[in-house]
Amino acid sequence: MKLPRADSELYRLMTCFPRGGRVEWIGLRPARDVDMEEVDAAEAVIGGGLRGDRYAGGSGKRDVTLIQAEHLPVIAALAGHDAIAPALLRRNLVVSGAPLVAFKGLRFQVGEVLLEGTDACDPCSRMEEALGPGGYNAMRGMGGLCARVLGGGTLRVGDRVVAHAG
Repeated sequence: MKLPRADSELYRLMTCFPRGGRVEWIGLRPARDVDMEEVDAAEAVIGGGLRGDRYAGGSGKRDVTLIQAEHLPVIAALAGHDAIAPALLRRNLVVSGAPLVAFKGLRFQVGEVLLEGTDACDPCSRMEEALGPGGYNAMRGMGGLCARVLGGGTLRVGDRVVAHAG
C-alpha cells in the first residue's frame, strides 16, 4: 500500500492513533492441519517470521498474522456461536485496543519487535471447518492483518502495540 505524501493531511490522519493496543494472545502453527499452540511469548526473526510457526521463513509478507480482539465476539455471533477460541481463527496474535486495519502499509511496534503491515489476512476455507457452515463469510472483512518482521526480538502477551515513529 502506497501512503500519501508525508506532508499531506491524509498522511497525518492515517498515522494518528487514539491509543496503543495490547497483545492478548499468541499462537503458533507448528505444521499444516494441526492445532495452534498457545504460548506466552514467541521469537520474531527478521525475514523468518515466528520461530516454531509453519510460516517461518516464508514469503515475508505473512511473517506474523494478527487479528483484532474486538472482532472475535462479532465473528462468533455471525457464525452462530456464543464465543470462539482465538486458536480456531489461526492467527498468531490477538490484539486489543488498536485498529489493526489502520496499520496496513505502516510500521508498528509490538513490544521490542518492529513489524510492517503488508496486507489483509483474509479467511481461508478452513474457517468452514472451524466455525461451521458460513464460517468463511462470518470472518470476511475481519480476518486481520499480515505483517513482516523488520526488527526481531521477543513478542509477549501484554506487550504494547503502537504505531512506529519514523
